[in-house]
Amino acid sequence: MLNISIVLYHPKWEQEVIPLVRELLRVKCLRKIYLLDNTAPENRKAEIASQKETLASQFGTDKLRYMAMPENLGYGRAHNIALRESAYYKTDLHLVMNSDIRVKAEDIDAMHDWMLANPQVGQLMPKVVNPDGSQQFLAKRLPAPIDVFGRRFLPAWMTAKRNRRYELRDLDLTRPVNAPYLSGCFMLLRTKAAVEAGLFDERYFMYPEDIDLTRTIHRNWLTLYYPEWTIVHDHARGSYKDKRLLRIHIRNMCLYFNKWGWFFDPERRLFNRSL
Repeated sequence: MLNISIVLYHPKWEQEVIPLVRELLRVKCLRKIYLLDNTAPENRKAEIASQKETLASQFGTDKLRYMAMPENLGYGRAHNIALRESAYYKTDLHLVMNSDIRVKAEDIDAMHDWMLANPQVGQLMPKVVNPDGSQQFLAKRLPAPIDVFGRRFLPAWMTAKRNRRYELRDLDLTRPVNAPYLSGCFMLLRTKAAVEAGLFDERYFMYPEDIDLTRTIHRNWLTLYYPEWTIVHDHARGSYKDKRLLRIHIRNMCLYFNKWGWFFDPERRLFNRSL
């Protein structure tokens, strides 16, 4: 069985959330969908009640649970609420995903069955493309500071060669790759592997929690980019447009490097050289 969690913040209900939920409810192996709404609750009691009523009237199923958070908990901390329920109910797999994803229910069922048949795999991410069909390179090597801050603040020509290697463009991405960093936009997790890794590190408000969790799972499990299936991601790249999100991104990446090492990170060297 499979649980799915989606963290929301000022969501696009009609354009994204409702169509996605409608498709996800077609998943045969589904146990429950968790909609975790991080939008600040102040003065939203009427709106929250209305949204719950709308979801109930449109879908009317115990497989959908809408939860308005008491505050903006951040990405990983909110997902951990649902992940702990997956652990409690011994649900085999847990899918962490964004609301700006388009995926077919049949593909999720196929991924679920494939994961159950391959118990050495702790995490899977399919091929991810833009709405125009071009590929997003979201399976990566573990980042050094230059990979994060250089590509954000230096001219593209200065970081182009290193960025290609960071994004695994030097590999054959028509084949599966055991990558130590898979994007948080779509993380199909084996619940046991996620629990062993300690779930998302809640010290990160957002951004590097997917790097942190994938690399921890990668120690004992395969963490696979698996291009057998393709999903569409309408990637907003918020920190490139919003200075507040940029500050959050920088602050949390600093927390990440403080934890794992800025320039001396033996595990980063080991994992990256294995590719």
